[in-house]
Amino acid sequence: MVTRRRVSTRGAERDGSVVATPTARRRAVRRLTGAVLACGLGVGLTPAVAGASASASAAVDGVVRVNQQGYLAGERKTATLMSSHALSGQGFVVEDRSGRVRLRGTVPASDGAWNSRYRAVQRLDLTALRSPGTYRVVVRGAGVTSGWFPVTRSDDVFRELVTKGVAFDRLQRDGDDLARTVLPRSASHLTDRSAQVYAWPDMEEDSDVITDHDLTPSGGTVDVEGGWFDAGDYLKFTHSAAYADVVLYTSSELLGSAAPAALRQEARYGLGWLSKMWDDRHGVLYLQVGIGSGNEDGTFYGDHDLFRLPQADDTDTSPLDRYVSHRPVFAANRAGQKISPNLVGRVGAAFALAAQADARTDRPRALRELKKAQDLYALAAVDDPPTPLVTALPNAFYPEDTWRDDMQLGAAQIAVAAQRLGKPGGAYVADAARFAKERIAAPGDDTLNLYDVGALADVALADALRTVPGRTVAVDRADLTADLRRQLRLGVRASHEDLFGAPVDIDQFDANSHAFGFITTAALYQRLTGDTRYAGFASDVRTWLMGGDPWGVTAMVGVGTRFPQCIQHQVANLAGSLTGGRDVAVGAVVNGPNGADNFDGGLGGFQDGMRRCTSASDHLDRFDGKGSRFVDDVRSWQTDEPALDMTGAAILAGASSLAAAPRTVPWWVRPWFRPGAALGS
Repeated sequence: MVTRRRVSTRGAERDGSVVATPTARRRAVRRLTGAVLACGLGVGLTPAVAGASASASAAVDGVVRVNQQGYLAGERKTATLMSSHALSGQGFVVEDRSGRVRLRGTVPASDGAWNSRYRAVQRLDLTALRSPGTYRVVVRGAGVTSGWFPVTRSDDVFRELVTKGVAFDRLQRDGDDLARTVLPRSASHLTDRSAQVYAWPDMEEDSDVITDHDLTPSGGTVDVEGGWFDAGDYLKFTHSAAYADVVLYTSSELLGSAAPAALRQEARYGLGWLSKMWDDRHGVLYLQVGIGSGNEDGTFYGDHDLFRLPQADDTDTSPLDRYVSHRPVFAANRAGQKISPNLVGRVGAAFALAAQADARTDRPRALRELKKAQDLYALAAVDDPPTPLVTALPNAFYPEDTWRDDMQLGAAQIAVAAQRLGKPGGAYVADAARFAKERIAAPGDDTLNLYDVGALADVALADALRTVPGRTVAVDRADLTADLRRQLRLGVRASHEDLFGAPVDIDQFDANSHAFGFITTAALYQRLTGDTRYAGFASDVRTWLMGGDPWGVTAMVGVGTRFPQCIQHQVANLAGSLTGGRDVAVGAVVNGPNGADNFDGGLGGFQDGMRRCTSASDHLDRFDGKGSRFVDDVRSWQTDEPALDMTGAAILAGASSLAAAPRTVPWWVRPWFRPGAALGS
């Protein structure tokens, strides 16, 4: 797993007000860019002891964590009872809204202590509860009651992840082509239509603070208007946007005719911006738009030094904000020179997936998209990749250290696109297989997420091996499915070791996106092989994500009864209602729990212009344990800032899981997904 690093911090001084806030942006280096859902949004944390008598609640301090979004009727179902002392041997029941008991059970032995307050954690098996309805768990002898939860259909659960996730992507749109959302927004950053290209600035080590006195122009102007904001701030990155577009196109392909129209539209929207960032004519790939922080001299500011609605930048005339109102663009390479292969692979994959989607309906456009992918692919620096790999400025925003997975994905998708358009693709299949063999021979410990697309690459190559005629190559379908099993076993092992079934270390960054990645990998593996052995694991992971963690907070805004209330997202904070309870950033997925040491410096003050939002009254800190914390506060970049890739992980998990249900998506949507297909067939 990629080791996350934090960028150094400093105080941002504006108008005489010092804000103690980090100055970097990402999970690894998350910067305070603000944001909030209304403090009154959604319902409060459901008390797990609701309805208990005073004497019982005094005797036992306990809560029951359940899947708030809903369990599927036929899947494995678990709930987790955490209590001040062990309740093994106590009876529990599951009752419906009418009070009728639908399931009885006995609390098992404790698996261990979570923290000094909750010294016993006990997993309750609810699998036998199969009838659709709304239920709650009651441990009557201890006076502990869970919140209500549904048992429902797969379409209800997984389609919600897709539709609400896409809604968040639409909220992230920049430029003039804004999608309809619940938030009042105006066109923003129209000056990006004529943005100046600059040389890479020098920066403080592990920081986005620029040490140069000024930026240095290195080219002309380019049109980079549009695209998506990467996270709660307004920076735009080719690296993460390409991943998001791969996710959207892959999800649309998986769902076929069942794909929501908004999903296809958003994939097309993302590709439009990538087409601007890849200058095929001159062989230049532009890397990012905007800078995080200003310089150490204080002669100019960056995106993270301001807290505002995005359209405010277009009328900002302050000389200090000149690189906010007229944002710089940086290139990943000089014209015609080699490009970091991690970027080439994922951007090329996005163009190739678009070509596949357009092959039957708009052949000329599909051919243009295929050419873009192939021209970009030819510039990959596979013989001499840069160290570190190029991702963003600074690199610490996105400290990626793998590239063969990206190149395998790009080559395989180009091969399939070429085949659909009647062009030769065998050489790309051979390349993809070579990258796969090299990657599999030296596997890391990361799994599907923004930084590692190996699972998607394995499935894409399995598709290419089936559909593209060619020579004998370095790997076969058995090798690829074995690699998927290897990745899944990492999650299964972690889930067995965690008291709540988390598939990752929750004292690390990107817990939620990795967890959604495991759901995707399990679904893709099942469709590729017909093997359902990881279905129960995927169910446990979804429960953990949807309220089954120690804090009882779901990963996605607008899903469940207690979701993040105070996300660090400027548009949600400033354009959202603080009193109406509207789901202003529906579909946003936050980072999730993180290492307690990331909070050693505290949360700092509220930035100028920020609407205060904190869920401190929920006392979530009582559920911190094992070196991890979750803080629902607009200042908590460590746990509470959403991002394109995190939400994309949920979209893909939903789409792949829907595709794994034969009644929802026909087997012919992708031939290699045929249930029960023999390996190597």
